[in-house]
Amino acid sequence: MKERLERYKIFRILASIYRIKAVRILIPIAVIGLVYWEGQKELKQISLGRTFGELRRLPVEAVAKIFLFSLFSVAAMSLYDFMIRRHFRLKVGFWSTFRYSWIANTFNNVIGFAGLTGAGLRTILYKRSGVPPALMASAVVFLSPVVVTGLSILSWGIIAGLFPVGNIMQEHHWLIFAVWGMALYLPLFVLMQRSSLFAKWFNQGEERTPWTTVGISLSASLLEWACAGVTFWLIASTMLHNVPFLEVIGMYAVSAIAGILSMAPGGIGAFDLTVLMGLEQLGFPSERAAAVLVLFRLFYYIVPWLIGLILAAFELGSAAIRAGENADEGEEVPLNVWQRLWRWPGQFRFLSDLGVWALGKLVLVSGLVLILSAATPGLLYRLKLSEEILSMPIMRVSNLISVIIGFMLIILSRGISLRVHRAYVWTSILLLAGAVFTFTKAFDFEEAIFLLIVGVALWMSRARFYRKGAMVDFRNYLLWYVLTAVIAALYYWIGSHVHHGWLKHLPTADRIHFAVGPQAYALTALVGLAGAWLLLTMLLVLRPSRAVAAAAGPEEQGKLRAFLKENQGNLLTHMLFTGDKSFFWAQNDQVLIPYAKVRDKLVVLGDPLGPVTLVPEAIGKFQQYADEYAMAVVFYQATPDYLPIYHEYGYRFFKLGEEALVHLENFTLSGKKAADLRSVRNRFEREGYIFEVASPPFNDALLGELRKVSDEWIKGRREKGYSLGWFDKSYLEQAPIALLKSPEGNILAFASLAPGYDEGRTMSIDLMRHLSGTPNGTMDYLFVKLMEWCKEQGYEIFNLGNAPLSSVGESKSALREERLAALVFQYGGHWYGFKGLRRYKEKFTPEWEPRFLAYPSWVSLPVLTVDLVRLVSRRVPESSK
Repeated sequence: MKERLERYKIFRILASIYRIKAVRILIPIAVIGLVYWEGQKELKQISLGRTFGELRRLPVEAVAKIFLFSLFSVAAMSLYDFMIRRHFRLKVGFWSTFRYSWIANTFNNVIGFAGLTGAGLRTILYKRSGVPPALMASAVVFLSPVVVTGLSILSWGIIAGLFPVGNIMQEHHWLIFAVWGMALYLPLFVLMQRSSLFAKWFNQGEERTPWTTVGISLSASLLEWACAGVTFWLIASTMLHNVPFLEVIGMYAVSAIAGILSMAPGGIGAFDLTVLMGLEQLGFPSERAAAVLVLFRLFYYIVPWLIGLILAAFELGSAAIRAGENADEGEEVPLNVWQRLWRWPGQFRFLSDLGVWALGKLVLVSGLVLILSAATPGLLYRLKLSEEILSMPIMRVSNLISVIIGFMLIILSRGISLRVHRAYVWTSILLLAGAVFTFTKAFDFEEAIFLLIVGVALWMSRARFYRKGAMVDFRNYLLWYVLTAVIAALYYWIGSHVHHGWLKHLPTADRIHFAVGPQAYALTALVGLAGAWLLLTMLLVLRPSRAVAAAAGPEEQGKLRAFLKENQGNLLTHMLFTGDKSFFWAQNDQVLIPYAKVRDKLVVLGDPLGPVTLVPEAIGKFQQYADEYAMAVVFYQATPDYLPIYHEYGYRFFKLGEEALVHLENFTLSGKKAADLRSVRNRFEREGYIFEVASPPFNDALLGELRKVSDEWIKGRREKGYSLGWFDKSYLEQAPIALLKSPEGNILAFASLAPGYDEGRTMSIDLMRHLSGTPNGTMDYLFVKLMEWCKEQGYEIFNLGNAPLSSVGESKSALREERLAALVFQYGGHWYGFKGLRRYKEKFTPEWEPRFLAYPSWVSLPVLTVDLVRLVSRRVPESSK
């Protein structure tokens, strides 16, 4: 029972770490599922082909009018930024404020997540204009409750009957509660703005929000939602004709509330299905209602976001801006409860370098545009003109090549986000070729212009693409294989369905002339998919993993031996002779950084070796080297002396445990505390057990005996690696081995030694193995004799090894992860004897020296922990077994 309670405590803490993430995912899924269940009848009535047919018949003048008013509606959202600029007296120019607002609002519209995307982007963008993150944090927190007040005002209009919504709320009762909840937010907001608690939490302790500011806030929000509603009405009136203005505004407000409650990006799903239900209740056909939604998403969300992507690509320079980092070292950004709950802004990893992230997404959109353009039929007059100038075979070949280029751009978009130079070169070529072929297939100059704009943005940012390659895990490649297959299937489905619906609207002669069967779309999809998979396979085979993670061979290890004659090592230096580590030489070979690769991380074993004065610059060089391949540098089992250096390079720390160091000058078996060890030594010596230390080279007979002991001790388990040695002849030949023999001369136990390479000052234990059935106290006797031998040889310190998680998270103010580690240490004896190992080593009265994990602030500690477990448990080389 007690053991079950102990496990429950551990699992409860683990659940507390991840339950918020689960809630963030489950709430949108649940709401979208609910709305889909409510609106499945409307969805079944939609014909994709007829929907695209409706879109194709739009006059150019109407498209231009919708486009311009949509841009105006998005621009109206900049009032929020001008409001906080005035309220917080931000010294930011007019045009800069407008640009920052456009980027933040368009990203927030598409990605959403309760407004936190816009909050994180504002912090980063305004930081470029010299606004301290602490002040900007207060500004975005002040802005957060303002945004939905305009929708709350519209909700009161619905309740008062000003905006009739038909029977939609009667048929779907949950919408009644949603509208009333949003309406009641308005008086709550006003009371909150005028409360002293709000002033303390949101106004940084200043006076209550003035009534004028409250009025401006309400006006700005009302204007935003009103403009969005009018944009929706303008699109609906263009597509549906004779649409009642007030009813459409009311229906839009109800749909927007549903979208906000779903917490999905852009309210996708809940908003769209509610709109479909509302428009069909007004008597409009489903395909036209779907066309209204497509146009609204395109002009109010996608097009402004693409403009925002281009602005972001030019706005942010090549310097990486880590989300959540502060402008000045040690400056703390105050976060409110809501931000801490949703872990803002650290969860948005794309904010680490928004400019390049934006370029990557522009390339991705370019590929999707090419594929979608090829899947949907062109305008009839353009098709006829293209056939007159070119020919139908050339148009169809151009269409096929456009699809292939689209797939390749989707693949290369990841390389653009990772700033790989070769991806930049290939993408630039493909964008130019895509612009040519999308123009020759049906005179689609809009797509061609967009591709050329993206190409120009890439060219102007060419200095950012400096990386030689990127370490992408095989599972990520598998994900891209699946993604491209899904896109190919969607291309075929959209093409066959849309084309069939489009043909119905053509005259009989044109219908026969431009008819393309489903087989043509299937063939094009297969060819495009084959091109994408070929490119993916080439990237997988030719990825530069060998150059980065090549293990040190005999020549490098010879160089290591020469290096150690001139420089001191540390307690982990002997592990470098296992042959599974790579060496990075810096500062004219005066500093050595040993590491191993796991996924997208280079994990350094211990601290760098060499003069301490040269280590900081060497770390910078190594980080630059890792960054060329989009990898992070992690220091495993770092010592306290080097923590200030790692801190200067932006590292965070997690305590791994403590190293047990016995000072041999104080080691003695006399006295009451050593009575047990003294008794063990006397008993083994009385019974005739033999202790000796064998020095290399070792004969085959001895190694054979040691192999038997080792195999029996392992019992078929896999040998550990990286920070631990394993049974390997060439490795064991590097240092002496302590042997414990029975009175008959048979080896019962052995321990290989690991010198500290510090001028004979330190000796460590490496492999410790014994036969089953050995007498009690066997390892105690072996340790005692070893320490006595080391003391005779002139060594000063004997290292008993690490006690994992020892003294971790004992303070109440410790990190949440360290407090979890403390519980594992306290109650994890069922899986691993953490406390028992600590108590055992305490018998030798060691001094405990802490060991740390140093990792970049943007690296996820739980993911890093899994990677480290994989690294240590990695299968040792076959030749070493």
